[in-house]
Amino acid sequence: MNRLKKLMIAVVLLITQSAISQEFSLFEAQTFALENAEQIQRSELDLETAKKQVVETRATGLPQINSETTFQQFLNLPTQVVDGALMGQPGTTVEFTAGQEFNTNAGISANQLIFNGSYIVALQVSKFYTEFVATNIKKSEQDVLSNVTQAYQMALISKRNKQFVDTLVEVTENLINKQKELFEVGFITQEEVDQTEFSLLSTKANLTAAETAYENALLMLKMTMAYPLNKEITLTEDLDKMLLTQEKDISGSYQNNLELDILKKQRQISEYDLKNVKMSNYPQLSAFFNHQYQAYRNEFNFFNPDERWYNQTVWGIKLTIPIFAGGERWAKIQKAKIKVKQDELNIQEFERSLSMQETQLRNELNSARINLQLQKKNVELASKIHDNSMIKAEIGKENSIVVTQKYNQLVQAQSNYVNAMVEVFNKKLELDKLYNKLIRK
Repeated sequence: MNRLKKLMIAVVLLITQSAISQEFSLFEAQTFALENAEQIQRSELDLETAKKQVVETRATGLPQINSETTFQQFLNLPTQVVDGALMGQPGTTVEFTAGQEFNTNAGISANQLIFNGSYIVALQVSKFYTEFVATNIKKSEQDVLSNVTQAYQMALISKRNKQFVDTLVEVTENLINKQKELFEVGFITQEEVDQTEFSLLSTKANLTAAETAYENALLMLKMTMAYPLNKEITLTEDLDKMLLTQEKDISGSYQNNLELDILKKQRQISEYDLKNVKMSNYPQLSAFFNHQYQAYRNEFNFFNPDERWYNQTVWGIKLTIPIFAGGERWAKIQKAKIKVKQDELNIQEFERSLSMQETQLRNELNSARINLQLQKKNVELASKIHDNSMIKAEIGKENSIVVTQKYNQLVQAQSNYVNAMVEVFNKKLELDKLYNKLIRK
């Protein structure tokens, strides 16, 4: 019985916890996403890989020390054939086996790079590549912040639209109740009541669509935040205040654009590649050391301390001087130079594209702001017209068809206003992204 009671309590607690809604401002939603988004975590792992690559590259220039042991058993000793004259048997050939059945050797070797131009370049590239990957992390953060901001704004707009349609349902239901009273006393016809009920059904259908849109907007926000989809979430930002922030200063420079920064770093990588190819024409110098012991036995008694081992030690220096490669190295250098030039052209083209985008976005944002104010006034005017029509209908002085027309006019005005809000938010967000103003300093 106690066990069943504990189980029921645990289930109740689990249901209660899942029903608790966590509140998020836009800043808090962005922070949560930065800490949990898989896209950023993958980029951070790329950075860790790049750091390990630096260690790996540096290690190739340090002493490389290895130990090696080899054991062999000849199941058949190799046969040697010599001229019989050497054995005092001219005109014949003499066969004999040479060697011993068991042999082994154990030794230690060391190699040290003294000079290699490509190694020097590789060190520089590996360190720079860490910076390159760090920039990619910023790009991932920017994408996440942009997606969360857009999803949060859409959720607020969907919530406002749902509230608007919900109010229309309530107003229309009140109108029907009053029209039924007027119908009972003969002030209006059944057709007018039916027309209003038709409008109510349409409004309820719109409410269902608005509720679904809001739920989907919240779902998208959770997805972009990497927030558990089965948990509730509450938005604390005020839509009107957020709209006011879109009127803030839009100054910035496209030279801060992250994608432009990435292109410039790609050009630097190409320049390092050119430098590396040129370094392949330089001599390479390295040193080596080898010390080993060898043993030969007719029996497997290598651990017998009385048996003899033979040692050998050698060291040396190896110098490699490139002389002629049939034009291969020259061709590689020319290809690397072409790649650098291509990167420079890509940067020039992208800068021109950013300049055009900057002008377009500024113009579109300014137009969207003007349109937002106009659509807001249209909603206010359409709402006023609709309210007056509803008041007249309540006392039987307005035809239901006219009321429906005013309702449709209000719904269209609200739809245009919603689209205008989306346009302002999107254009401001695109401009902030262009100027790299989303990344937190």
